[in-house]
Amino acid sequence: MSDDLAQFFEDLLAGAKHLGASDIHLLAGVPPMLRVNGEIRAVNNRRPLTAAVLIELSRLVLKPEQLECLERKRELSMSHLSPRVGRCRITFYHRLGVIEMAIRIVATDLADRETLGLPSFVDDVILQTSGLVLITGPTGSGKTTTLNYMIDAINKARDGKIITIEDPVEFSHTHRRCIVTQIEVGTDTTGFAPFLRSALRLDPDVIVIGEMRDQETIATALTAAETGHLVLGTLHTPSAIGTAERIINVFPGDMQTQIANQTASTLLGVLSQRLIPSVEKSRLVLATEVLIVNSAVRHMIRERTFFKLRYTLMSGAKQGMHTLECNLANLYRTGLISRAMAYSHANNSADLDALLRDAPQEEVEPK
Repeated sequence: MSDDLAQFFEDLLAGAKHLGASDIHLLAGVPPMLRVNGEIRAVNNRRPLTAAVLIELSRLVLKPEQLECLERKRELSMSHLSPRVGRCRITFYHRLGVIEMAIRIVATDLADRETLGLPSFVDDVILQTSGLVLITGPTGSGKTTTLNYMIDAINKARDGKIITIEDPVEFSHTHRRCIVTQIEVGTDTTGFAPFLRSALRLDPDVIVIGEMRDQETIATALTAAETGHLVLGTLHTPSAIGTAERIINVFPGDMQTQIANQTASTLLGVLSQRLIPSVEKSRLVLATEVLIVNSAVRHMIRERTFFKLRYTLMSGAKQGMHTLECNLANLYRTGLISRAMAYSHANNSADLDALLRDAPQEEVEPK
């Protein structure tokens, strides 16, 4: 059964990649499900999966110590190297006592900035030698792809040492002008915060944190940025504007003044992003919001007058800033996304109303 199951699994991965799927969902009682261009669909000609098949598949993919960890913690995220597809991220979890899994298919090649739809901001910040750069957005918004583009660009542009801490490692970087050391949570370390403390003693120039999810990780990242390192990280915040406030509010009240000062002095910029189905639903389009930290923004962060940041973004186009709504309006006007999609992803529909006041109500012909 193992050989047949291994063949089934590799065929499933290869077929999903051929269809352009970003994710595969394996659940008991339904056929394998794919996410293609943001929409879930069933794999044709596949029977519903059983709990027994899912258990056997987990035993096929996982090492004994990983199986033990899954049994103990009830969930596990790990990287898997497929001979036909390359690296995948597999997350195992339990539903009503049954093992199920979500699989993210990772790109084997990194596209250029224009193809990805990234703003010039990302090329500007990688030239910096110290400070904190944050990529934010909901799950599935392409944060990891953006982070890997920036790692690759630094790797090509200058000499140094890059240390990444990821859960799990999704894209494998080769040494170019930089030494690139990729550390995987669960395989090489027990967590982001424990290794991050050690990383400062490993002579890095650049530190990449796959997810800044707790007080200790954020505090150590701020310290690293203060002490002459370029730190790149991700956060699950819905906007660039709310990111600094989110960082500060993670800490108790008696620490917030200190954290506000550290954030103001180290933060270089925030890129917030979403992936949105195109008009013809043949691909996903990147929508972004960019906050570049200048002297005025630093003052607002120190004083915690976060409500003023929106006006700074709206008036900072010459510096490369823009709101999500401004970018959504441009994507709609150029025919890349529908009006309905623009509104469904906006943080502030009133701002989008003002930007689209003179735009035609009918859909623009897709490019």
